[in-house]
Amino acid sequence: MTLRGARSSSEPDGSGASRGGPALAGRPKLTSRAAVLAVVLCAIALSLAYPIREYIAERRQIDQLQAQNAAVAAQVQYLKSQSRSLTSPARIEQEARDDLHMCFPHQTCYEVITPPRPQQSGSVQQASTPWYGRLWESVQKADGAPARSGS
Repeated sequence: MTLRGARSSSEPDGSGASRGGPALAGRPKLTSRAAVLAVVLCAIALSLAYPIREYIAERRQIDQLQAQNAAVAAQVQYLKSQSRSLTSPARIEQEARDDLHMCFPHQTCYEVITPPRPQQSGSVQQASTPWYGRLWESVQKADGAPARSGS
């Protein structure tokens, strides 16, 4: 005899968690709605993967081009400053004195000429002999009699 408000002996805590009996206990954990939802989420993820990858690649390329643009702008600024310094009258006068050995009419200019350093006689002889001549001399020396040791 079961009454409507009575609890069965299988529910010791009286919570009514297994209401509906064995039909809920054998129910699969993955329902058709969950499967459709998983397929839709996978389709969305796959359809967004390529555009996101392209977006990241384009951002990387934009960053590289901006860095290259900044480097070129810095070089342009450097070259402009060099151009300004090369066209200044003081720089032109200095270049004329150093490279062309020019002086103003009221100035007396001197040029100090230092004598070249004397080179060693052996290195001068080797420098005047071509490489093939030195090679032939070494072959002739090697072909000669071997040097005897002191014993």
